Amino acid sequence: MNEIIQKVTDTIIKRSSKSRAVYLDRMAKAKVHGVNRERLGCSNLAHAMASMDEREKNALSAKQSPNIAIVTAYNDMLSAHEPYKLYPSLIKRTLMEEGATAQVAGGVPAMCDGVTQSQPGMELSLFSRDNIAMGTAIGLSHNVYDGALYLGVCDKIVPGLLIGALSFGHLPGIFVPAGPMPSGISNAQKAKVRQEFAQGKISEDALLQVESESYHSSGTCTFYGTANSNQMLLEMMGLQLPNSSFVNTNTPLREALTAYAAKTILTMTDLSGRYKPIAEIIDEKSFVNAIVGLMATGGSTNHTIHLIAMARAAGIVLNWDDFDAISKVTPLLCKMYPNGQADVNHFRDAGGMSVVISQLLDAGLVHNDVETVVGKGLESYIVEPGLSDEKVIFAEGPKVSRDESVVSTAKTPFSEEGGLKLLHGNLGRSVVKTSALKPEQFFIEAEAIVFESQEALQAAFKAGELEKDFIAVVRYQGPKANGMPELHGLMPPLGVLQEKGFKVGIITDGRMSGASGKVPSAIHCSPEALDGGMLAKVKTGDRIRFDIPKGEIMLLVEEKELASRRAEVPELSANRYGFGRELFVAVRQSVGTAEEGASLFDISGEERA
Repeated sequence: MNEIIQKVTDTIIKRSSKSRAVYLDRMAKAKVHGVNRERLGCSNLAHAMASMDEREKNALSAKQSPNIAIVTAYNDMLSAHEPYKLYPSLIKRTLMEEGATAQVAGGVPAMCDGVTQSQPGMELSLFSRDNIAMGTAIGLSHNVYDGALYLGVCDKIVPGLLIGALSFGHLPGIFVPAGPMPSGISNAQKAKVRQEFAQGKISEDALLQVESESYHSSGTCTFYGTANSNQMLLEMMGLQLPNSSFVNTNTPLREALTAYAAKTILTMTDLSGRYKPIAEIIDEKSFVNAIVGLMATGGSTNHTIHLIAMARAAGIVLNWDDFDAISKVTPLLCKMYPNGQADVNHFRDAGGMSVVISQLLDAGLVHNDVETVVGKGLESYIVEPGLSDEKVIFAEGPKVSRDESVVSTAKTPFSEEGGLKLLHGNLGRSVVKTSALKPEQFFIEAEAIVFESQEALQAAFKAGELEKDFIAVVRYQGPKANGMPELHGLMPPLGVLQEKGFKVGIITDGRMSGASGKVPSAIHCSPEALDGGMLAKVKTGDRIRFDIPKGEIMLLVEEKELASRRAEVPELSANRYGFGRELFVAVRQSVGTAEEGASLFDISGEERA
């Protein structure tokens, strides 16, 4: 093993020893031999199977076969989740053929951040993750299940499902993807048209036409944002079938893989004699592997929040120092939009996760001695799924890329370091996505221009007030202020200014889209402005140094002057009401910091006091 990776792993294990022991003890106490419905009284069980047909009722009442929960994030507005409408019937049919049963235990919310970007609803997006976790737990609380299949793909949905699944860690679990849509127009063309619209060069009708050619069918969006980063992480953590994430939706192989996942969960229940609950699959090494995968593929910055929250649900304590140390020794192996022009279909065709995992194992950068849903060892993920006589086969997968412009090697990476970096200084701690930046963008020293919404910045751009070098300070965007929305609307105007030759950057206590990265952005700044952060004292005209190589973000104002300043707090009432935001007042008051995972839950899974 790489010395730094091993050191980080050992540090996490030591840091988490107490909370991890508490978690594992709770999971051990929740486990029962046989089927969980044995605990139920006759009235309880009658309610649970009232809607089933006679064959299913006979199987459940005999208490001799597994009953599998389906927790689904289906809705038909979210393209990535629309295919899930057919999955429950397929899973039930497959399991009934094996003498087992399945039930939809519950449905959870599934927001499309692409729909809510720059809209009031985006202020509910991050909070939906913990809502999904609680919804998952509510569904599983009926306690008639011996394992679970989790149907989710996108941004907050997979993290929320996994947090909920870990709270029922005594149950075996497998995540079941829906797959990406086929490739549409190029991401470069889409970005170009967005910038043209921001400059008023094309009409809204023309923009909609191009956007619809990009997002054009059922399936996951094809750029490498948070949704597809989720799928990568699930494979790195051994919770999804090997190299299966990026098989296109609505294809025979995709359907066969779903049936295969349903059969696989039966091999993990207590009745199989090879009981493998999710709590025994996921450990500190699983999360280290996930972080390495994030860095090696140039994945979404959102996971510097979500991985911390997911880990805490298993009693494992991560922080940004872990991410930074891992990034420094992890080569960047992939070029997918926004880090390049390829999409996840090109990534799959180049060999996909089989190549990435093979390269990382050979370089000693990931732990092989981990459990997965298909057996011991991450090396079992160096395979490629296919069909033979309509049955899934996992053949030996490629270890070297079929297209090195998309996936390179550990010896000849696109960058010697991973795609994210920790920044610190008198403005706090933040993270920056470096994988999509050019070397000349790694250092900026310029005056600050302060904004308290992305709309204010867009208005200044349209008024021609931003034709110069500057660093935009976009504050009061943290979880306590307004739910920490993604500030995706900043990218087109700042991208235009950058292409005009101006040196521009962002520092914010908000988030950026998983598809962002072309503008230097110090994001997730902690503590946030509303929680005592120095961002609240920045004034337009102050100079800021943004130094990525040194990992610094500094407000160049004398300490005596800063001490004399009072925080400038705007009127935030407009963010508190409308579009359901009034229902989340208590959430904003209780949420933790970004570096704590912006979560409502503490490290042992209990609600924050």
